[in-house]
Amino acid sequence: NEGNEYFKEKDYGRAVAAYSEGLRRRCGDAELEAVLLTNRAAAHFHLGNYRSALNDAIQAKKLKPTHLKAIIRGALCHMELKNFSEAIAWCEEGLQVDSKEKKLVEMRAKADKLKVNMKAAWHLQCWDPWREGVPSVGFCFLSLPPLQERNIKLVLEPSDEEEEVSDGLAEMSLDGFHSDSATGAKVHLDADGSLSWPVLFLYPEHEQTDFTVAFHENSRFIDHLMVMFAELPPWDLEKKYLPNNLELYFEDEEREEMYEVNPEHTLLQVLQHERYFVKAGTPTVLVFAKRSPFSKKYFSGKKVHRL
Repeated sequence: NEGNEYFKEKDYGRAVAAYSEGLRRRCGDAELEAVLLTNRAAAHFHLGNYRSALNDAIQAKKLKPTHLKAIIRGALCHMELKNFSEAIAWCEEGLQVDSKEKKLVEMRAKADKLKVNMKAAWHLQCWDPWREGVPSVGFCFLSLPPLQERNIKLVLEPSDEEEEVSDGLAEMSLDGFHSDSATGAKVHLDADGSLSWPVLFLYPEHEQTDFTVAFHENSRFIDHLMVMFAELPPWDLEKKYLPNNLELYFEDEEREEMYEVNPEHTLLQVLQHERYFVKAGTPTVLVFAKRSPFSKKYFSGKKVHRL
């Protein structure tokens, strides 16, 4: 009920936290847990965390295979992630439960059309670097002027030196984030003229990553951390990764220097930093537990610009 109240107030971060608290109670009622998961999926969806929303929809459907709201939410997530084949499959599954469900009928038709015309839609919607005389790197942007107006610096084609992974991240596996899983996730311009970005979070201590599909430029990092760590991640056995016990950094690879990020700052404030360069269309942030032995060792010998 608390989560529902937050949801009505459009306070989706607190709604996620409330639904998560309900799930932690492990009441044993599969139907209630399916509802909590579906509601949390809806809150994640409104925050732009489409992968987290999809994961919740999948778990809800496992608990209650005929839960139509979970199926609709899962299909919507696949649409946002440009997984049109999967969206069609979810729609068809839902239509077996209710063949007249209007949302599924309309979404099924839209997904089918987008799947067929995906290649054409790509060329119509994306900035064509070749047309501007700049080599393409496999990612696209709706337009460059909004980025130039914000003084955001892009690296379109990394040099040989920049392609090398820094020593601190050499052991981390990022397969699936810079290529396959990032397909379809790109910076986009909202109706109000604001930008939303796909953002990659790296956890060097545990060789883990998080990928947020749509991080609004005026959203603060702390707000996303509150949602992402509403529940402790399974790899955090020491229970150190709490929202207020985290430090964020970005790396200036050219100078081999690290810059601390203020969690209270918005994504736009970080992207506008004079030494922040967006590579491959995806801003990246490194996350550490405060005062951990690992972070002390990681930063040893490196020049770090503190807040």
